[in-house]
Amino acid sequence: MTQQLRDRGYAVLQPHDTAVWLGCDLADLQALASDWADLPPDDFLKDGGRYRRRRHSCFIVDGSAVSQTPHRAHWQPVEYNALHGGMQRWFAPMRDATVQAPVWGRLMRALGGLAQQALATRSETWFIEAHQFRIDTEGGIGRPTPEGAHRDGVDLVAVFLVDREGVKGGETRIFEATGPNGQRFTLSEPWSVMLLDDARMIHETTPIQPDGEHGWRDTLVLTCRRDGFLEDAGQ
Repeated sequence: MTQQLRDRGYAVLQPHDTAVWLGCDLADLQALASDWADLPPDDFLKDGGRYRRRRHSCFIVDGSAVSQTPHRAHWQPVEYNALHGGMQRWFAPMRDATVQAPVWGRLMRALGGLAQQALATRSETWFIEAHQFRIDTEGGIGRPTPEGAHRDGVDLVAVFLVDREGVKGGETRIFEATGPNGQRFTLSEPWSVMLLDDARMIHETTPIQPDGEHGWRDTLVLTCRRDGFLEDAGQ
């Protein structure tokens, strides 16, 4: 995994390998999934859609120590998110039961350790934003990345598939930021994960459509940055 990130700029793990990486049972991860059932609506979608629900919290990993920050807005510059960049977006925080689960601390420490190893840096302090997403097809089409192909302005991105029910589509596409190569695949098994070196790779996920009456795609997206959280310079 570490070597793949260094060589190719990305890695994909199947659920068993995710659990091995984190040093936990797969059941510990699966126990988190129920929290995605009541995510509040995303009220900041500029395309007028009502297909996305989410929660957002921030954490600092310093070696083996993990701490949650006071609740803060999510902000990105327009250079990385042309659709929603430049906005202070306040989302509901993650539930205490989720972030206090022992597996959550394992997840935070594992991501910080991977970033340090894969990016060959001495930094032991990592600033992690956690996003719980549900994209649903109640209105017909759901867009996991309405901003299109993008980078996040961080060092490492992890996209975990938490659940996928009654949908088709949702293909993940990644491209070299400065080269011709790209890959496409569909995360289909709960707790499979895509890991990206954000400086090297651009990514997007295609829209989902209902495969039946109604469906959804749940993900956990973690972004890891070494120099602090992205801040609005105007604030």
